[in-house]
Amino acid sequence: MSDHSARPTPLDLSTLPDPVDVSDNREALRRVDDVVAQGPFSADWESLQGYRPPRWFHDAKLGIFLHWGVYSVPAYGSEWYPRNAYREGTPEFEHHVATYGPHREFGYKDFIPDFHMSGFDPDAWAELFRTAGAQFIVPVAEHHDGFAMYDSARTRWTAARMGPRRDVYGDLAAATRRAGMVAGASTHRAEHWFFLNPGTRFDSDVLDPRVHDFYGPAQREETAPNEAFLEDWLLRTVEIIDRYRPQVLWFDWWIEQPAFEPYRRRLAAYYYNRAAEWGVEVVIEYKWDAFAPGSAVHDIERGAKARIQPEAWQNDTSVSRNSWSWHPNQDYKELPELVAELADVVAKNGVLLLNFCPKADGTFDEREVELARGLGRWLGAYGQAIYGTRPWIVAAEGPTRVVEGSFVEGPTAYTERDIRFTRRVDHQGEQLYAILLRRPESGVARVRSWGSDLGLLTDEIAGVEVLGHPEPPRWRRTPDALEVEIGPHHADLPGVAIRIHLEPRTVQPRHDFIHEGTSAPAPAPDLA
Repeated sequence: MSDHSARPTPLDLSTLPDPVDVSDNREALRRVDDVVAQGPFSADWESLQGYRPPRWFHDAKLGIFLHWGVYSVPAYGSEWYPRNAYREGTPEFEHHVATYGPHREFGYKDFIPDFHMSGFDPDAWAELFRTAGAQFIVPVAEHHDGFAMYDSARTRWTAARMGPRRDVYGDLAAATRRAGMVAGASTHRAEHWFFLNPGTRFDSDVLDPRVHDFYGPAQREETAPNEAFLEDWLLRTVEIIDRYRPQVLWFDWWIEQPAFEPYRRRLAAYYYNRAAEWGVEVVIEYKWDAFAPGSAVHDIERGAKARIQPEAWQNDTSVSRNSWSWHPNQDYKELPELVAELADVVAKNGVLLLNFCPKADGTFDEREVELARGLGRWLGAYGQAIYGTRPWIVAAEGPTRVVEGSFVEGPTAYTERDIRFTRRVDHQGEQLYAILLRRPESGVARVRSWGSDLGLLTDEIAGVEVLGHPEPPRWRRTPDALEVEIGPHHADLPGVAIRIHLEPRTVQPRHDFIHEGTSAPAPAPDLA
């Protein structure tokens, strides 16, 4: 027999708050429809396609994602532990039985008392991510498991009522704003329709009627959500909007199901109209085809675009390759890989949402702290080539190719010939940036796209800088390339960024040049 001495004390069901009755939603839905009716957006795609992403988001370039929940207590496999631990034959199932005993005696709910967050300091978190160079933070307000990290009136299963007994999301949102960043939220509630259904196929606590409001509905993936679930999804999301006023609202993939379609339109109109009422600019982020093009910001998971996009978009990825939540066997990326992901996304008109993985006690693995600080050092030296920029004529040059799509994270090893380009036009004129993804061993950078004979850069170069270096470098422009001596500064950082100033000409500042009716730039020439 397995030794279950390490098993935490199960949740005492006699101490639970009373269940919340959410059977009558008529008045709450009427209030939602009143906001939709007041405009300026109505709940149809034609109206919603009049939305434009705010300047602050397009300029921000880097946000922080945070996956932290009850699944951080077992810290095994991934944030999908609550589902996989009930799927017979999985490593999570075997681990659960061997470590904690039968599911009827100890289920996922029984991890809640150990989610104590003794080391959670929201102001320290905000300061760490501010140091990393982030402009907005998007914590998971509720993941697929159904445990709300915010203070909800629609469920008793919240961090405010059990476990840590604090409004975790609210505390972090307030700290984010105190640190001068934008607070967002993600909700994965849609997936809860089916997430715990493996536990209905054998004798487990998922079948216990006393906790049905936590584990349920636990329905089949093949079935469409019913009206009660869809209304609850809408009203839980509205609750987050009204209680916390997040300026980013991120949705995971399952809201693309056809049953959600009218509710998505209703929710988007509500959110945009509330934002207009409050005088703030907001962003909805979605995957696949959940929203009509142009009605929100398209997000891809762990992926890339092959070329410059005509509209702002987002890539969400994590500092870990194998999980969005912390566990002891994380496969962490290295700083050069994170820098390359950021530069590639920005050069193609995108924003990077980079996930970090807090431990159950509210602290971070030291490797994540080092990555955050390293990214901040890199942006301190080269951030001018990132923040507030827009794409140039081409996004990239070099031999290493990036595959377009979701779940196709790019190469981990780039060469010194792999370069990403950005552009800025302001009162100082036009400035172009070349971000070398690897520092040249010879000490001389060669930017082929800026050679005099290629025809991409027709203006004369007035000056060249290596960002973060105190003195102008030696440089020359040949028919084949712009050659720049890099110098010794910031040699401990991955890559390097070069800025060129162009000779003055009649040019208007066009920070949003992609959004002003111009077509997308042509694909990059082959400069491998």
